[in-house]
Amino acid sequence: MKFAGRLFLSAAITIAFITGCTSHKRPVPDVSGITVPFTVERFDRDLFSIDTNHIPEGLDSLQRKYGSFLNDYLFNILGLAPQVDSVPAKLKLYLHDYAPIYDSVQRHFPDMKPQEKELLLALQLTRHYFPQSKLPEKLVCFVGPIEGYGNVITATGFAVGLQLYLGKEFPAYYADYVRDVYPAYQSRRFEAPYIATACMRNLLDDMYPAGNNNNKPLVDQMVELGKRLYVLDLLLPETADSIKTGYKQFQLDGCYENEALIWNYFVKNDLLYITDPLQTREYINDGPKTSALGEEAPGCIGMFTGWQIVKKWMEQHKEMTPSQLMTTPARQIFEEAKYKPR
Repeated sequence: MKFAGRLFLSAAITIAFITGCTSHKRPVPDVSGITVPFTVERFDRDLFSIDTNHIPEGLDSLQRKYGSFLNDYLFNILGLAPQVDSVPAKLKLYLHDYAPIYDSVQRHFPDMKPQEKELLLALQLTRHYFPQSKLPEKLVCFVGPIEGYGNVITATGFAVGLQLYLGKEFPAYYADYVRDVYPAYQSRRFEAPYIATACMRNLLDDMYPAGNNNNKPLVDQMVELGKRLYVLDLLLPETADSIKTGYKQFQLDGCYENEALIWNYFVKNDLLYITDPLQTREYINDGPKTSALGEEAPGCIGMFTGWQIVKKWMEQHKEMTPSQLMTTPARQIFEEAKYKPR
């Protein structure tokens, strides 16, 4: 079975495909009455505006405004040595070297209004579906190393490295030392629309730590990935599925078009219960493709299959809440869903 490049679907098939994709989605609840505190802070601007001739005083000012995030930034994001005496000189050098990147960030992100709106809705929906959850109250924007972090969650809240959202054609992403960390299949997602998805994925991982699933059977790992994607879909109802999955649109179309063939491949090759990480990783790890299914098949294709299993199970168990879904064993979901696409 191969994914034969971009799919040009007839009108009839397109209608059937759209119906198939949306039939399992829950209606978006009205959460306009749910109040969640949420603000955007531009740490990047405050940092790069400090007087480099008076770094210690500037750091004191940042400490008062940003609290523990300053230490997270200096020692975890920038990776500076914790010797206090060395920080000012190293930070001064960094501010000089990264001034062009900072300037690009300011041009690309004069404000964060689209991301703020998307995340606010996502947090309102999180409060609706997970009423006991502790939610981030801030989105802190920073500029860090190009080969460093793009999106993390801290005690302060969401933290976004805007240097990794400057558009897939940004020249710095093509440097060899960056490619070693972020190959092309990842850097193509270095676009602003991916920010909210990455934030909410981090929040879900914080709420429900994945633990070590590497030695579990492949089908269990696929369903676990599918559970997270199902909930992510609920929290980001206005975000394209291609953004949430990380697939290219034609790859996602191809997955739906070949859903039964993908499943038959797993079944006929006795892959569902394999546990060897060397065998399972092609199907559940991020990557440029799933070689066994063809050059155009997306990496982490097991997530798609797990997602379809979870959707079928939730359709059969409409009384289940998302929090109950997240705590239901993956094997139980798989066995009860009796997933068999045609």
